[in-house]
Amino acid sequence: MTDRATGLMTTPMSPLITQPQMQALIDGTYVDVFSVLGMHDHPSGKGLLVRVVLPGADAVDVIASKDGKKVATLEQIHDAGVFEGKMGRRRNRFAYHLRVSFGDTTVELEDPYRFASVLNPDDLYLFCEGTQERVYQWMGAHARTIDKVDGTLFVLWAPNCTRVSVVGAFNQWDGRRHVMRKHPAAGVWEMFIPGLGAGEVYKYEMLDANGKLLPLKADPYAFAMQHPPETASVTTAVSEYQWQDQQWMTQRAQQDPYHGAISVYELHAGSWRRSVERGGGYLTYRELAEQLIPYVIDLGFTHIQLMPVSEYPFDGSWGYQPVGLYAPTSRFGSPDDFRFFVDSCHQQGIGVLIDWVPGHFPTDEYGTGKFDGTHLYEHEDVRKGFHPDWNTLIYNYGRAEVVSYLLSNAIYWLDQFHVDGLRVDAVASMLYLDYGREEGQWIPNIHGGRENLEAIAFLREVNARAYYNFPGAMIIAEESTAWPGVSRPIDQDGLGFGFKWNMGWMNDTLRYMERDPIHRQYHHNEMTFGLVYGFSENFVLPLSHDEVVHGKGSLIEKMPGDDWQKFANLRAYLGFMWSHPGKKLLFMGGELAQRAEWNHDVSLDWHLLEHASHAGIQCLVRDLNTLYRSMPALHQLDCDASGFGWIDSQNNEQSILIYTRTGMNGQGDAPLALVIVNLTPSTYENYTVGVPRAGFYCEQLNTDSERYGGSNKGNNGGVNSHNSAWQGQPCQLSLTIPPLATLVFECK
Repeated sequence: MTDRATGLMTTPMSPLITQPQMQALIDGTYVDVFSVLGMHDHPSGKGLLVRVVLPGADAVDVIASKDGKKVATLEQIHDAGVFEGKMGRRRNRFAYHLRVSFGDTTVELEDPYRFASVLNPDDLYLFCEGTQERVYQWMGAHARTIDKVDGTLFVLWAPNCTRVSVVGAFNQWDGRRHVMRKHPAAGVWEMFIPGLGAGEVYKYEMLDANGKLLPLKADPYAFAMQHPPETASVTTAVSEYQWQDQQWMTQRAQQDPYHGAISVYELHAGSWRRSVERGGGYLTYRELAEQLIPYVIDLGFTHIQLMPVSEYPFDGSWGYQPVGLYAPTSRFGSPDDFRFFVDSCHQQGIGVLIDWVPGHFPTDEYGTGKFDGTHLYEHEDVRKGFHPDWNTLIYNYGRAEVVSYLLSNAIYWLDQFHVDGLRVDAVASMLYLDYGREEGQWIPNIHGGRENLEAIAFLREVNARAYYNFPGAMIIAEESTAWPGVSRPIDQDGLGFGFKWNMGWMNDTLRYMERDPIHRQYHHNEMTFGLVYGFSENFVLPLSHDEVVHGKGSLIEKMPGDDWQKFANLRAYLGFMWSHPGKKLLFMGGELAQRAEWNHDVSLDWHLLEHASHAGIQCLVRDLNTLYRSMPALHQLDCDASGFGWIDSQNNEQSILIYTRTGMNGQGDAPLALVIVNLTPSTYENYTVGVPRAGFYCEQLNTDSERYGGSNKGNNGGVNSHNSAWQGQPCQLSLTIPPLATLVFECK
């Protein structure tokens, strides 16, 4: 019978739990549920007690796991599904499971409340200290075998909640069924759910500090998520992927990227090429491995850089508003599929960089914003915690647990997926407290300045730990200001990045190239100014996705003049870029001279290669990469001022630039390249150029070659120098300089 006043079953067991405790159990508000559910010493001091909550159950037996014999039948003490019973005369705790009847169906279930905590106190301590760099090894949802029982261990940080439950289809999204254990000192919740395997969707149901039910939240540490617009996290199996890139990884650890040729092909995986067989659907990671890698190898790039692969809800954010930092986006396959892609790249000699976004995150209700009812991951004050330009939330870099979350994520991609580096997005927005803000909208630091001291410390820690753990990897900053020492060592007061995107070079030179050649003489410094500071950082020259969207036009359509001049301008500009100090990065479509702005919803315009002018640009990019890699003078001292010298930087009237590139000195003279850039449509015959060394100057590249669609004016393969001083140099050459062209000579 049920007492209508209390709702309690009138059984002999009911006095063992109070009415408020019972109400909290059935409401799912009991704070320390592991203290009342599972197996415990009987309050009488004699024997053991088992208590379970199984809504909808009619009968529950306790079965000894060792021999499969029934030990006890539990009594129902509340019609909401609370059962309780004494284990006969047993005094020693034992492994057991439950035989449960739901109407005509009987099932055998493991009791999740019989399993003890498996968390390591040292891990919790380091997590709370902000120094745990591999939190992903235990936070999140992990396949585990505990007491010979397979299942999934869930661990979550939500310190201000009064209750956290794992919910999913496996428990009818009922938050009463799997209420987690709290570790109060760390604010971490834990639960092992036996029998739960891979592929189960789940979220967290939480009550805030006042007992208010919060929106269901995805797991910040989820290793897989549903395909958007679905928003749940997904359990995964322990990866059994067998890496085959040992040779690559060993060689990478021994390489020196600063003196090597690095040429990066940046792409958006969803719009590089689409699947014809699936009606224009996405290529999978494995299909990308099959189609993209040969293409990149053929063009001579050394690295692929993927726009963010962490799961993101909105296609139009291109991944730059991630909601699942630990989950490779399901748009293109599983985490192991992504491993296959990286492994395939490595086996074929291609490095893989990914964009990493630790600067901000979206406000989607199921995400990490106000995660436990408080501003847990983001700074509470909107002047530090909300990004007005992007309507996103900003991480609280002063909170140790958030630092552990982000630091571990950087390590995670390098460790678990063997990526060769991270390009860190929007670093400037992290460094400056007033970034994108008007006066009065930001909070000065403790010294009254605008520098975000907490973000600076965080970035230094990420760089230090990444380079310590993964020799040969590259951490690259997208930083758009004149912040000093971005790519300088931490012990020299730098931020510790390996490289920095040269946004100033990109802005200045593109602005110049957009001008009509007749006006370029008045803006000559836009092409030369980059060399004033060109060795203050270890620079990457980026022609990235940002330059071909939002009304900026494609690279080819930025160029002035008729179609012939547009293509000649672009060829000359690419030749200038590849011969200029700095590593190279080109966004997909640039090699096709794509006319339309990039559109993330469709494939590149591959049909353009049917036209000779477009195919000529692709051929030029291929030859530029070959030349860049094969000529030491063009890459060995990319980051060293001793590898560059002006011959003539002042000829603004003819818009001509002349400079040398040198490599490292071996047994004899250092490798020497001579570069001439003509940015007008005029052809110059018998043009005298001073050179620092006598010899034959072999014309290794001429962007005006008919091979690329040019007018084919040039120097018949090269010229010999004359021992007559010119332009401050001991020797000179007499050259033909083609219109709108870049020439590269190698001194033999």
